[in-house]
Amino acid sequence: MAAGADSCFLGFDFSTQQLKVVSVDGNLEVLLQSSVQFDSELPEFRTHGGVHIHDDKLTVTSPAIMWVKALDVLLEKMRNAGFDFSRVKAISGSGQQHGSVFWRKGARQTLNHLNPQKHLHLQLQECFAVQDSPVWMDSSTSDQCQCLEATVGGAQRLADITGSRAYERFTGNQIAKIYHSKPKEFSETERISLISSFASSLFLGDYAPIDYSDGSLAGMRLQEGDLAVSLGTSDTVFLWIRDPRPSIEGHIFCNPVDCSAYMALICFKNGSFTRERIRDECAGGSWERFSSALRSTPMGNNGNLGVYFDVMEITPPAAGVLRFNAEGRRVAAFEKQVDIRALIEGQFLAKRVHAEKLGYKIIAGTRVLATGGASSNKDILQVLCDVFNAPVYTIDVTNSACLGCAYRALHGLVSEAGASFTETLRNAPESQLSVRPAPRAQEVYEPLMLRYAALEDQLLKDHQKSLHLLIWSDVLL
Repeated sequence: MAAGADSCFLGFDFSTQQLKVVSVDGNLEVLLQSSVQFDSELPEFRTHGGVHIHDDKLTVTSPAIMWVKALDVLLEKMRNAGFDFSRVKAISGSGQQHGSVFWRKGARQTLNHLNPQKHLHLQLQECFAVQDSPVWMDSSTSDQCQCLEATVGGAQRLADITGSRAYERFTGNQIAKIYHSKPKEFSETERISLISSFASSLFLGDYAPIDYSDGSLAGMRLQEGDLAVSLGTSDTVFLWIRDPRPSIEGHIFCNPVDCSAYMALICFKNGSFTRERIRDECAGGSWERFSSALRSTPMGNNGNLGVYFDVMEITPPAAGVLRFNAEGRRVAAFEKQVDIRALIEGQFLAKRVHAEKLGYKIIAGTRVLATGGASSNKDILQVLCDVFNAPVYTIDVTNSACLGCAYRALHGLVSEAGASFTETLRNAPESQLSVRPAPRAQEVYEPLMLRYAALEDQLLKDHQKSLHLLIWSDVLL
């Protein structure tokens, strides 16, 4: 079935801090982009960065009904902008990974009989057995992770089976925690959805099955040999692979556009929140001053190096902030512009260090494709480019997950006639070269990678030691 130019395809992204939508026509031209910011546009939910961080600092949740109301607000925005919904032929979407929605018994009946004259959030407000959904930032399920790994024969065995070892944010461990800690709510649950299948259910008016793949790859049009870096609330590194090698570090997923291939991914929790904190402390809340600091400091930061894990990191599982000067001595603070460069260099050194631990090699011809909110900042991209010693490409639409979903919506329609995803996107905009590595970049950053890896190892050892002492203190008390 061919898609006419007057047809329209929607891609939604239920991300951590906002709900976004992109619309494309049959010629892959972007018609509309819109979003709803949870903190500022839905202040009644009192989220910070789209989430609630609980007193233990480990439990992180978001109100399920907030996502429903955000959809109401977004659709209203689209209607007020004059968007013609009658042109829509297909819809696709993605959601923040690992978040889970617990539907109360009877919710399906409500979904099946939604009234189009009423707002969704008013009709569904009693449909959730667990009001606050655990999200990907949650790290409160260590006991469940240890139990799962022990049951199957260890972390590596679990990775061999599933593509990943046990992580606190993963949905299975979150379900196990709810089962034990909230038995009443669990007994009232008739269905558990991922956020992506939850979003699909809102459009279907029925429970949607779970999709096994991940959508950011599709929007970036990643190809074999490319490396993609998403710079959002969490930072991720992902790439297209043929022969997966599961490890206790990183993850192996299905490829969303090629069933014969896979996608490898490494996730870093300390992304935009940490960048925003340093921006506020060192640049007066101004991204321009932040960028100016990057431009005025040299590659390698004169040997000053730091690790900035404001919250418990995923890779490696540690928390804390360390700063070291060129002589390798730990210091309490840097000058503000030095702190800014140390943060950005440290974040990108971490990405390359852990990518190479999984066997990835930056070779001649490697492209780094950047997406996410920070990919609009060329000075941040220049540091990314220099650390990886590879050119960085971007696309005009920063919401690549949304765009990928819109592309998949179109492909879902035309695939009935046998068209491949690549054929469907032959006229789509190509990624554009943004920055090239500076001279001497490899010479500067190769030794810093070794220093950074050692620094991370030290932080991990210190964190594990502090946990050990805490356990002993609890025993003594």
